[in-house]
Amino acid sequence: MPTPILITKLYIPPPRPKVILRPRLIERLNDGLHRKLTLISAPAGFGKTTLVSEWVVGCERQIAWLSLDEGDNDPTRFLTYLVTALQTIAANLGQGVLAAIQSPQPPPIESILIALLNEITSIANNFILVLDDYHVIDSKPIDDALSFLLERLPPQAHLVITTREDPRLPVARLRVRQQLTEMRVADLRFTPSEAAGFLNQVMGLNLSTEDITALETRTEGWIAGLQLAAISLQGHQDATGFIKSFTGNHHFVLDYLIEEVLHRQSESVQTFLLRTSILDRMCGSLCDAVLLDAAASGQETLAYLERANLFIVPLDNERRWYRYHHLFADLLRQRLYHSATAGELNALHTRASLWYEDNGVDAEAFHHAVASHDIDHAARLVEGDGMPLPFRGVVMPVLTWLMSLSPTALNARPALWVIYASTLLFAGQLAGVEQKAQAAEAALQGVELDDKTRDLIGHIASIRATLAVTRHDAQAIMSQSLRALEYLHPNNLPVRTATTWTLAHAHHIQGDLIAARHAYTEALTISQMIGHRIISLMATIGLGNIQEAENQLDLAVESYQHALQLAGDPPQSVACEAHLGLARIFLGRNDLDAAQRHGSLALQLAQQLVTTDRAAVCEVFLAHLKQAREKATDGFLPSMSESLIEALSQRELEVLQLIAQGLSNHEISERLFLALSTVKGHNQKIFDKLHVQRRTEAIARARELSLL
Repeated sequence: MPTPILITKLYIPPPRPKVILRPRLIERLNDGLHRKLTLISAPAGFGKTTLVSEWVVGCERQIAWLSLDEGDNDPTRFLTYLVTALQTIAANLGQGVLAAIQSPQPPPIESILIALLNEITSIANNFILVLDDYHVIDSKPIDDALSFLLERLPPQAHLVITTREDPRLPVARLRVRQQLTEMRVADLRFTPSEAAGFLNQVMGLNLSTEDITALETRTEGWIAGLQLAAISLQGHQDATGFIKSFTGNHHFVLDYLIEEVLHRQSESVQTFLLRTSILDRMCGSLCDAVLLDAAASGQETLAYLERANLFIVPLDNERRWYRYHHLFADLLRQRLYHSATAGELNALHTRASLWYEDNGVDAEAFHHAVASHDIDHAARLVEGDGMPLPFRGVVMPVLTWLMSLSPTALNARPALWVIYASTLLFAGQLAGVEQKAQAAEAALQGVELDDKTRDLIGHIASIRATLAVTRHDAQAIMSQSLRALEYLHPNNLPVRTATTWTLAHAHHIQGDLIAARHAYTEALTISQMIGHRIISLMATIGLGNIQEAENQLDLAVESYQHALQLAGDPPQSVACEAHLGLARIFLGRNDLDAAQRHGSLALQLAQQLVTTDRAAVCEVFLAHLKQAREKATDGFLPSMSESLIEALSQRELEVLQLIAQGLSNHEISERLFLALSTVKGHNQKIFDKLHVQRRTEAIARARELSLL
């Protein structure tokens, strides 16, 4: 299932009713549109987001906006939101990319980024992509991915980044190439005239020129400081005296002004501000759930805070969702943590978690369950109701939490060890998977063998079957898959469908096509029922392979074409097998144009895979196809195939078939009861007769000639 999307992260913050126009900055932003990147870097409170949101409203380009938060440090979640943001200007963009990102075994990140860049290039109109609050990103994989995209960004795209600190991107290189527009503190701070307009027109004060100049000098044009000062000034009779006492560095001044602002609010508003500060985003009903205060409506209080300019930012045009200014939220949290007991803090997070869970936002529910230190609640959310969180794309937050738990806590909940192993598998960290699986088995020793325990044993076996697939160990895949299906609960469909596919894969590479067909069909049925697209795709390709091997070519074409539909556009890398199958079939039918088209597409996708053997097969196929185009008459290919069929002995054909199924020389010797040296001799004769030098070339050549 896809990563849950919070659509308010994609909303452009609406313009404020009263705003100070900053034409000098707007002109600089417009002048920088011909460059790749506009970087707006300054501490909190310098109006970065406000400036960009006001600029894009008057800009003639299409705008894709993404407001980032701490949870976006998961590369899967970051890329999912990035693609979803781009879909606001190109609705059909990135479907295949999203499917690839969220698949159980996603392709390498670079191949995903290449596919995304190809789609971005297809956007006809000039557009701007805004990444707001990039300073919350502390993930090297995300920095590397964004650097890769930035270096290759097509000319119609312009990236804008707002951040409190310089990002780990190739800024210096872009600066040298004159591909960068920068705005920093010196650019963003209010000028004296802007400060005067802000204080007297927007905030409704009546300050003298001397007082404005003094306050602007004391705050050094810091917009948040001016706003906080203005809120405090609204209750002072002696403005000049207050401004003269307004001293200290930014953090000290802000602490002082927060005291002034909070003390001028009612007790109920102060309580609301502090307790809701645990939330990254707020709506009325969520605030009601957290505060449990029947005397005040959360939505009405949020509306009051907006009217009072208490550092609250609307996130949608309907004024349902809000967030606090980040610095304001940080300080509110600091006061809350110093004033509340651990039990009170845990209770706030627990109530937030339950609200998110009831409203189907399990990722946020998990975040607050972790913050409340409720391991059992967090564990229940991770396990999910039929679909664990990692299966839905929430991988890195779960992995980070599991890594923080002590062995004692994990041993008390063996299911967490199993989730730990599974999450490592999703994250591609294969080295630690077996260790966690063994820890799960140790924790299960002595536990009553009920349905839940049996299901955990089955899940462990399924994890090991998947590991065996990465090693091409047919015997281990088979034994672990069978064990998994024996123990897994019938209702655990996500794991059962993945296991059924691994079982089919084992049958297939062992040459038992009847059993493989049955298992592929079952995996396809289950995966379609629960929406597990990647398993549906892989099972469909497997069925096509079997139909092709049995010369049911029309059915094989249908299967391969259906697999390409499941693969999306742009397709996932594993779709190369479907293109290669179609290429083989069309070559056998002497449709060289169709064979060339599908062979080329197969090669493009194969080059995105981790292993290079599939790319080698595609290259050999295309090389022979080129020879066929140059030399063939209509009867050339059949006659060449017939001569080779006569040249290969029956035993050599048997060995060739097992080579194509992926068996090693040792496995072939055991299967055919031949000495290892005899198998090697057959290999050499096959290579000589097919005019190839390697196994991969022999397979491609044999399929080209319909020998398999």
